[in-house]
This record gives sequence, structure tokens and C-alpha cells, in this order.
Amino acid sequence: MLDGLDPEQREVALALTGPVCVLAGAGTGKTRAITHRIAYGVRSGRLQPSSVLAVTFTNRAAGEMRGRLRQLGAGGVQARTFHSAALRQLQFFWPKAVGGDLPRLLERKIQLVADAAARCRVRLDRNELRDVTGEIEWAKVTQTVPADYPAIVAKAHRDAPRDPAEISQIYAMYEQLKRDRSVIDFEDVLLLTVGILQDRHDIADQIRSQYQHFVVDEYQDVSPLQQRLLDLWLGDRDNLCVVGDASQTIYSFTGATPDHLLNFRTRHPGATVVKLVRDYRSTPQVVHLANGLLSQARGRAAEHRLELISQRDPGPDPVYTEYADEPTEAEGTARRIRDLVAAGVPAGEIAVLYRINAQSEVYEQALADAGVPYQLRGAERFFERQEVREAGIALRGAARAGGNDSLLDDAEDLPAQVRAVLSTKGWTSQPPSGSGAVRDRWESLAALVRLAEDFARARSGATLSDLVAELDERAAAQHAPTVQGVTLASLHSAKGLEWDAVFLVGLTEGMMPITYAKTDEQIEEERRLLYVGVTRARLHLTLSWALSRSPGGRASRRPSRFLKGLRPGSGSLGTIASGGAGSFERGAAAGRRKPRGPVLCRVCGATLTEAGAMKLMRCEDCPSDMDEALYERLRDWRADQARELGQPAYCVFTDKTLMAIAERVPATGGELSSISGVGARKLDRFGAEVLAICAGGDGGTGLDDS
Repeated sequence: MLDGLDPEQREVALALTGPVCVLAGAGTGKTRAITHRIAYGVRSGRLQPSSVLAVTFTNRAAGEMRGRLRQLGAGGVQARTFHSAALRQLQFFWPKAVGGDLPRLLERKIQLVADAAARCRVRLDRNELRDVTGEIEWAKVTQTVPADYPAIVAKAHRDAPRDPAEISQIYAMYEQLKRDRSVIDFEDVLLLTVGILQDRHDIADQIRSQYQHFVVDEYQDVSPLQQRLLDLWLGDRDNLCVVGDASQTIYSFTGATPDHLLNFRTRHPGATVVKLVRDYRSTPQVVHLANGLLSQARGRAAEHRLELISQRDPGPDPVYTEYADEPTEAEGTARRIRDLVAAGVPAGEIAVLYRINAQSEVYEQALADAGVPYQLRGAERFFERQEVREAGIALRGAARAGGNDSLLDDAEDLPAQVRAVLSTKGWTSQPPSGSGAVRDRWESLAALVRLAEDFARARSGATLSDLVAELDERAAAQHAPTVQGVTLASLHSAKGLEWDAVFLVGLTEGMMPITYAKTDEQIEEERRLLYVGVTRARLHLTLSWALSRSPGGRASRRPSRFLKGLRPGSGSLGTIASGGAGSFERGAAAGRRKPRGPVLCRVCGATLTEAGAMKLMRCEDCPSDMDEALYERLRDWRADQARELGQPAYCVFTDKTLMAIAERVPATGGELSSISGVGARKLDRFGAEVLAICAGGDGGTGLDDS
């Protein structure tokens, strides 16, 4: 059971008692570590299979865990989602706790929400209905009752899809209708299980006698309600192992919060904490970019970020590509993918990831034009979406009516005609605020408006009938069945997956971060979302953006702020993120900005290409003016810090960073921060002590110049 585990994974496997917190970075083998831990406990006789409950968040993850446990000889262990485990307990104990049969479980609550809205005399279209249903789900998992909903939404700075007072009213009526019709919803499964365990101590004791060891995967995604259920399962015991990574918290809009993971050691002061930072998925170049992305993060999650260390052989640098416009970006991406497939990379090992599903259409078209098969994940194909089908019917009807359609009376050209028709389907000149189904619908309709504008520009004098024919051709070309194809997916739906080659597209301000991310907390979640995208790549990683929306448009867009300091030529952080920082390429007609010039050796003036050399700002074989005694004092100080923090020494500063400090002997905070590897976070944490050591002290004086 322990063979083949690295030292940290082995430590996890051996930690079979007491509270255990595993901080596991992307690609570090967390599932391997926890399944071997359980199997080792079972095979060694220290854990009874029936006494272990492992919970995670998706049926796919639970199924994978069960499969691995069976292969390791621990098939009797229960591996389930929170809802699945709670539903089994609820079905078993309901007759004893309440009497009679468990109320019927609603498969889809949206119709009941519609009935509740009608009772409240609030009109909701289909997309508003989906958004209000999502709000009710969020309220329930955050344990917010209807009366408190408006105040809690205001406190959380949450963008409600309707007036919070209206949603509160609909929410209350929805709960009343459930009681009247003797049905429960998905969230009630957790709420009712919590209620029974709180009220019936005999039932709680029975469950606790059954399950004595708990493992929770993806712990950063636990909601307050799930945490309450976990606490009740545990009782006053502490045989709990949690696994998570605060830097991969991207579902806060559903009620998930990393606070339970970040506060674990406060709640369990004696907990064993193990950090998994050896990345077996991605090359050093990809890992370097991922680390650099998080090094600029702020907030509690950023303070607990993990510095990953790739265990793979070096690979190609990430490629940053700037294009003139979105169609050119999609075509360039399709060409690169076609080249990768021709070079032997299976199409199924390639992914194109974007921020919102409405971005897929231009990539569906570009891949179809390039003859590259593709498959969509987590969303319908663009032309299969309900709103796109409805828009197509409306456009076809308007085309048939021709001059007899009053909608088109004031429309002077094709784009104006399309805007007029689609305005009856929900398109407006300004997007709706916030996210959700209403925004998704608008984005799909806006994509059709943009397509009409591009089509009219390319074909002077084109009519509405010509556009309808074009839409039909595109739909037919993209409906061809595919078995093995490139994955097109949103960043959210890519979580938990990985590919040999990943293309992160549309990385402009307003899309990454998304326009409706307003608060610092929301911006940081957008950064984490991009981090998740980066860490999906094993070998090839391409990041791209377009300066304008359509060909010939004004180049007014800017690359995502998250790329500043990471891509070549993007500012002062460029040297900090050097070494595998990647190559900057320019797509067809992508503007006139020039990439940053080469980094030169401060001794001989030669161009530097290696990461270590760029950190030192000199060639490796050029004479060093390093203060050897200072270097040794810094190493001794670093060893003490590492022991105190319970981290490897490189997490404090790498050898190369210490060498750079010992060569340049900074006297102020500004001079220290200019050294590659000393970011703002490390300057705040270690700057005063490092400067004191450089001044000849023992690390006890203050920072004399910020």
C-alpha cells in the first residue's frame, strides 16, 4: 500500500488517527494519497471497511474513488457524495424519526418555483425562473431562511437576479407549496438529515457507531450546510481527514466556501497537516506559470497558496498569442490544434477553455472549417441552445415576411434587422447585470448579433435570407457526430479534468475577470478560475486574446490583468516570473505593440535564456560577487524559518533567490523587492529579517524602507 508513494503521500497514508488536513495542489496525486491511506488502514487491520465514509462532490469523483478502493482491496468502504450519503440515511431513519414514508423527492424544482412565482403574482420568463431557482438553492445551502434573504444578500454583495424582496416572497411560497404537496427537494435531503440528527440523539448515536472515520475530498467546496452535517456525523470525535486546495475555490456562487479548510487548524489545533506540492501532471514550464499567477493573488486563500514543484521533464514554454480580432483568434487556435493533431497529439487530449459558454460558437465554427472534430462539455452546442433555436425561427419568419414585417420598418441594414428581431427574444443593447441564465441567454443572442455584423461586413448587400441560409449551413456543419474530438468547455466545467494540450482563449479585461466581478473577493475568484485552467495542461499551454471583437474593429481591448508580469513585455513583474515565462507570439494583423526586449547579463551583456540565469541577472559561468558569509547566514535563517513553518526550505526562498540576495546585498525594502523571487507577500513576511541579516545582524531589526 505504501510502495510508489512520495514522502508526503506516504505521510498522509500513515496518518490514520486524529484530525488530518491534506493541502493538495493541482496534479499532486491527492486521490492516490487518500485512497492508499484508506486501503492501508483496512489492509493493516486498523480500519474496518464498513466504518469508513468517504465523501466528495460529484458522482464521477465518488465512482472513481470506489473503483480505486476496490483495486486496492478496500471495496467495503462507502464512497459517496454528501447528498447520496444523506439520502440513504434519511430513507432508513425517516419511518423511525417521523413516521410513514419519506416524501417524494423532486427531480426538478423549477416547475414548483414557477407555481410559487405565479401565486405571488410575479412574472418570470424561463431564464429568470432558472436564476431564481438557483438563488433558492444558494439560500438553502447557506442556511438562509426566506425572511432573512434580502439582508443576507446585501451583506454578501450578491447580485440577485430579481428584487431580493420578490425572491424572498417566492422562496417562502415555494417552501409552503412543498409542504402542501408533500415533496422535498435536493437541499432538503441535507436539511432534514441535519434536523433528525440534531433532534434524535439515539439516531445520531447509531450513525456514529456505524461510521467512525471520515474522509472529505475537495473540502474547499464545502457549504455551511454540508459542514453542519459533517459536524453531526462526527459528534465529539476527531477521526476526520480533509483534503483540499483553497486556490481552487471557484464555486462560491453556489455557497461553497474555503473558510472551513482555512480554519481547520484553528478548530483542530492538534491536527496533522500535510502539504502535497509535487506536481505529477504538468511540466515545469506550466507549473511555473501557475505559481506566478497565484503569487500576485490577495486575500485569505492567497495566504495559504501552495508553491507547486513539477516532477516532470521540461517541456515547451507556454505560448502567449495576441490576435487582431476574435475570428482570427479562433482560426489561429484551430490551425494550432490541427498542427498538434498532425504531430500525433490525439484530438481527445486537446481542450479549448473559455470563460462563458457563449464564446464557444466561434471556436465550433473554426474547428469545423479546419476539419477538426470537437465535443462540447457542460453545455449544448451553440446552435442547439433553446434561445438560439428560437432566434433562428424568428429570423426565418422575418426573412419570409420580407418587407411586410413591421419589426423591420426602421431597420436600415442587415445588423439592424437582426437586432430588431432579436429584441423580441430578450436581446438588449446593454447586457443584464450579474450572471446566471438570463445573462447566458443574452450572451447567446449577442453572439448572433455579432455574427450578423461580421456577415454583413464580409458580404456587402447580404439580406436576412442570406444570413438565415448561413446559419443553417453552420448548424449543419457542426451537428456532425463526433466520437474522438477536441474538448470545448468553460473553465468551470473543466475542473477535475486534464489534457495534454490546453488553449485558454479570450483572455481580455471584461472576460477574465468577467465584467460583473466587482468586489476584490470576486476578482480573486476569477484569478483562481484562470489558475484552474492553467493547471489542466500537462504539456502544451497556449494563452490568447484578441484586441477587437470583429475584423477591422478598433483595437481597444486589453489583455487580462492576471497576465501582467507573466507574459513577456507585460511590466515590472516580468523578471519575477521569468524562467519558463513563455514566448510571446502575434497572430495575424494583431497590432503594433512589441514584446519586451531580451534580458541581458549584468556582467558580460549576453542575452539570458535560462531561468536561473535570469534570476541572478548574469550568466551562470560569469564571475560572482556573492558574499559567501552572508549566503551561509541566509541559508541558516531559511532553515529555521522552514522548520517553524513546517514547510520545505524552498517555500521560504529558493537557493537562486538567496544567491541573488547575497550578490546584491539590498539595503532597503525597495532594493530587496526588485530581486526576482521576492514578491510582495514574501517582502511583507520576511523582508525585515532578511534586511537585518544583510546589514550584519541576526534578523531581528525592522524594515527601514518600504
